[in-house]
Parts: sequence; structure tokens; C-alpha cells
Amino acid sequence: MGLFSNITAFHGQSYSKLKKSCLNRGEKFSDPKFPPHDSSLFFSKQPPGVITWKRPHELVDKPRLFVEGVNANDVTQGQLGNCWFVAACATLTGVKELWHRVIPDYKDQEYGELHPGIFHFRFWRFGEWLDVVIDDLLPTIEGQLIFTHSREKGEFWCALLEKAYAKLHGSYEALEGGNLSDALVDLTSGVSAHLDLSVGGYTDDFEKRKQLFKRMSKEMDEHALMCCAITPHSHEEAEMRTNVGLIKGHAYGITACKKINIGDTGLFSIFKGAQKVRMVRLKNPWGEREWNGAFSDGSPEWSKVSASEREKLGLTFEDDGEFWMTFEDFVEHFTDLSICFLINTKVLSFNKTWHETVFYDAWTIGVSGHNSDRAGGCLNHKNTFLRNPQYRFDIKDETEDVIFQLMQKDTRDRKQDGIQNLVIGFHVMKVEENRRYRVHRIHESIATSDYIRTRAIFLREQLKQGRYVIIPTTFKPDETGDFIFRMFTSKDPDAKELMKDQPKIPWYSCVKKPSIVTTITVKCATNLEKQSTFGGEADAYCIIKCEGESVRTPIDKKTANPNWDTTAIFYRNKPEQPIVVEIWNSNMLMDGFIGRAEVTAPINPNTTQIDLPLFGRRKEKTVEKPGNIIVQVYSDDDLTSI
Repeated sequence: MGLFSNITAFHGQSYSKLKKSCLNRGEKFSDPKFPPHDSSLFFSKQPPGVITWKRPHELVDKPRLFVEGVNANDVTQGQLGNCWFVAACATLTGVKELWHRVIPDYKDQEYGELHPGIFHFRFWRFGEWLDVVIDDLLPTIEGQLIFTHSREKGEFWCALLEKAYAKLHGSYEALEGGNLSDALVDLTSGVSAHLDLSVGGYTDDFEKRKQLFKRMSKEMDEHALMCCAITPHSHEEAEMRTNVGLIKGHAYGITACKKINIGDTGLFSIFKGAQKVRMVRLKNPWGEREWNGAFSDGSPEWSKVSASEREKLGLTFEDDGEFWMTFEDFVEHFTDLSICFLINTKVLSFNKTWHETVFYDAWTIGVSGHNSDRAGGCLNHKNTFLRNPQYRFDIKDETEDVIFQLMQKDTRDRKQDGIQNLVIGFHVMKVEENRRYRVHRIHESIATSDYIRTRAIFLREQLKQGRYVIIPTTFKPDETGDFIFRMFTSKDPDAKELMKDQPKIPWYSCVKKPSIVTTITVKCATNLEKQSTFGGEADAYCIIKCEGESVRTPIDKKTANPNWDTTAIFYRNKPEQPIVVEIWNSNMLMDGFIGRAEVTAPINPNTTQIDLPLFGRRKEKTVEKPGNIIVQVYSDDDLTSI
């Protein structure tokens, strides 16, 4: 799912065909899919005055799409509670490569003589980029734009972009109140994470603050987009200004993270002997009402910072909504931080390349036990939880950083019908190394996401080598809806949906149907034989063999007492045959055999731990070798018992 692939014409409207048609007829484009009517503005309230829809050339003599490019200072919020979208737009202006994709053909779309009044913009929705066509009729009152506009009176890109976003959601009112993380994802196709600064302990823990600032700086260097807000405690507090000039319930864009040198200034003692102070630059999309604390515009702290340091920061003291504050003040006053990670893209150059895995699926209600019955609710509902869709994947390195995102279809365009997002989340389990069929018993829990009524859920985890199953769910059973599950790993995780409950043997096959299922966990070994002329300890691993199938454990290096804790599952049609476990030493040229054990595993649905001696192989099968191996075994004639 490339960053800008899969472009689909929204409502089937082709920008190039419509533009060509208008030019041939010498007419301005009027969009029948989003007409200049009150229905395009509001669905539950009256307009704030007499609305007149005007084109930019009716408002100024020489309209422009851009005046000297785009920057965060362009965007000013109007009479619509969509600061979440406006802040995201202001933040995105700092990444030109992305911005030019959201506004494609930006040079060709620029105003000029005989402009047909048609524009198009692109937004990422549910796994694809939608190309949204609009006309340039904009809502005004007494000749003034009432919604988002530019500080430059003759510049119209932000008003037109907002109109396209409103069309995508059905009306301007549908943009009232939203999640700035969603807007960042819509503008980038990235993966957005939310951090609650009020519960993270950042105000009291210097090391946590340091690591968060380091993370934010690194992600910003990699073109991550960031926004922040202060959560109001009540509806009355929304849009209330604090005593330090910040607005509650209002989204701010984060446009820079920098350190400034204060070693030779009078600020040295104030900041407890620190040579450098961590700073963040923020942007209020209203274009005014700034922070008035330390390092605010024109504050005395700046007079003690050298001119060269101020120049490096590009410091200005205009009333433009952009301001600096120390990181300590930032984590003290803001409660919410959203970071949109721009990963797996060919447009930008990143230090790390990610492999993206995507599943399109749905929670559905169907016949019990059938593939259509896939709406089991969260882990609180243990009897139904495993009915949900299941996906297995492999981590191939010792440890790997994995990013997960679960996204449901946006319901904002059905806001007028009272439709809400579902409460969603997901659960990650460690399973057998060779698991190929659906899980029927809850396994070891590795991670569980938050469960929130939101469009998308994010989780980033460090996972150890092995096979895992992830289960995306709604909070309650029997809730239905479509979803996308995205996973980002360093290597291809060979991810697959688990569809079958057990092995299915075709009626025409001569293969005997399995009669029992067995799981065997190789826990550890003790007192293994030294492996080199110099008495070195083994880089030991196991191979578990059963009826022609084999499973290999990870290597535990340089130890005579390796720990593996690796489980394999086998569907057996010859239960009288033992399972063989061999221990090997990993070498550069040729691996060396250490010892083997045979495990009998008759039906016993209670997990049994066995301590076995090691023996030789082939001609030395009866010769005992140094060391023992400890395994756990479970066997059942119900093939869906585990």
C-alpha cells in the first residue's frame, strides 16, 4: 500500500475530464455532488448569517492558489470547530514533498486567465487515496470567508482544501470536533500515535522527559507530523483560555523541536546548570492567542539568548499564532500529543525501511462455527473472543520493533444519522512456532492495545523471535463493521489469516486423517557437553521432529544450560510414534550434534512436564550423552482443543 498509490476518483468524478469539458465550453465548473446550498454547510443548525457563495475572483482582483508557497502561518481557522483539521494542515506545510501530493499538479491548478474554477485534492481513506474534485464557490458573509482562510487575503489554497475535506464528509458541519490524529493520517497515509502526557509522569521524571524529547526530535527529523492539545474537564471549559494564554480543547501544531545554548547567559542558573534548554515551537491555527509564559514572544528570556542562537531558531515576534516554549512547560501544560509516523514511503528518504502488511476484513455475524461468524468481542468475553478474525505472523530476528494499526471505516459522514465509531482494539498472543490453524484456546498474552471509541488504534511493541497471532476486535460481541489491519516490520513477517480450524483431508486423499493434536514445549536443557577443543560452551538450538515435520528453536548462545521455551504443535495420525527432539550446536561451517531424546505423547489433556536424558543418534542411539532436556507435553483427541 504505497504512500500515494491506489488513487480513486471520489464519486467517480475525473478532474481531467471535467476540467477539459469546462475549458471547451468556456464555463466555470459547478459541482452537482456538493452544490452551493445550505445542505452542504450544516445538517443540524442554521448558518450564522446570510450565506452567499462566491468565487475567489469575486472577492479579490487577482486570486492566487498560493502566495509565495505554503507555510504554517498561512492557515487561519474560521467559524467552524475544526481546529483538529486546521492544525494538521498547518503542520503538513512543513513537509513539501507530502504537501504537493495532497495538492497534486499545484502549479497547473494555480489561478490565471480563464481559470475554469475547478480544483482537486487527495486524502487517504481506508487504504486508498481519494481524488476529490470541487468547484471554487466558497461560503461568505458580507464578502468575507466564514471558514478556514489564509492570512493573505488573495490566497485560497486552505479554503479550497477545507471545502474538499468537507465534501469528503458530506458537509462542513461534519468537521465540527475531531481527532487531530485522524486528520494527520488522512493527509499522509501515515500511522498516528496518541500519548496522554497527563498520566505519563513526564512533569516529575527528568529521564522520561529527556527520552520523549529525543523521540520527538528523531521522528521530526524523519518527517513525522505532530500536534498537541489540552483536554478540557467540562464542556464549559472548551475553548477557554488559561492564565498562560493556551486554549483548552484546541489543537496546536508542533513545528520544531530544538535545543538552545544558554551556557554563557544569565539563564544558566535558572535551568539548574544546564548548558542547553530543550524547546518546542508550536502553531495556533487561529493565527493569534499565543503562550505568554517563559520564552513567549518578546519575553525577557530571549534578550539573554545570543543573536546567533536566535537566528538559528528563525525567531520572530509577530502575532501569528507561532511561539516557543521550554519542553518542561510543554509537558506541564499540554495533556495530549499526537505523532503521525510517515513510514514505508518512497517519496521521502528514511533511515529505516519498513515492510507493510495489510489485511482488509470485517467483524460479521454468521452461523456458529462458520467463517462468517467473526464478531466475538474483546478478551473480557472469553467464551466468544476467539470467534474474531485471527492473523499469524513471524518475528525472524532476536527482537524486532513492530508497529500495529487497526482502523475502522470512518463514520463522520454519517454523523447526521447519529452513527458513531465502534469501540475497537486488538490482542497479541505468542503461539506455537508452526501454528497454521485457528487458535481455540487463549495463549500467552504479549500485548493488548487500548480499547477506544475511535477511528484507529495504534500500538508499538518490541517482540522476540517466534510466531504470534493477533486478534482485532470490537469491545462487545456481535458488533459488526469493516476494518483494515496494518502492520509494519523490518522484514516480511509472512503474515496470513488463519481460516481453518483444523487440517482438512480431501475425501480422495490416501492420507490418514489426524487422530490427536499434540503440543510440545522445549523448555530448556542442562549440563550440555562442552563443544570445542578449548572447552567452549554451546550455541545450542533444538530441532523438534514429528511425522515428517520439523520445527527449529532459536539459538541460545554460549551456555551449557540453554533456555528456549519454544512450542510446536503437531496433528498426528501415528500417535504411537515418539516425537524426537535433537539438540545441535550452531557453527560457522557445520553444526555439531549434541544429543537427542524421544518423547512419547499419548492422549493426556493435562500438560505434563518431563525431564529426559540425552542419547546419541544413528549407531549411538543407546549411548547416553551428557545433559538433560526438559519438555512439556499436551495431547488431545479433540483437534480444536488448543
